Amino acid sequence: MKHDIADIKNLLNRHDIRPTQIRKAIAGLLFDGLDKHVTVDDVIEMARGRQIKTSVASVYNTLNQFAASGLLRRVSVEQGRAFFDTNLSAHHHFYFEDEERLEDIPVDAINIQGLPKLPKGRRIKSVDVTIRI
Repeated sequence: MKHDIADIKNLLNRHDIRPTQIRKAIAGLLFDGLDKHVTVDDVIEMARGRQIKTSVASVYNTLNQFAASGLLRRVSVEQGRAFFDTNLSAHHHFYFEDEERLEDIPVDAINIQGLPKLPKGRRIKSVDVTIRI
């Protein structure tokens, strides 16, 4: 579902994110109803394509804030390289190293067994599998 500017402002407010101009603009680029995996560079390129002026720092901070508040899922593929996923449902990923892109794998396509005993008082939040190809 594509969001209009009022929807985006409400979305940010519901996640306790102050709806600044740049946050609303980035949310408008990301939350258009399509699942996507984006990097900071991807978002900067998308913004420039729409004549949205921003900086690397602003995009980086905004994406991390969106991830911390539950609007995006951060997927680290290697040290210093992360994607931000708009698909918040349980799923795993293929990472195509030569193309530097992610593709979703349905959660039921992988059967995980033999997880280690957890430390006392801890529980599993999630198990994320990234298959590098």
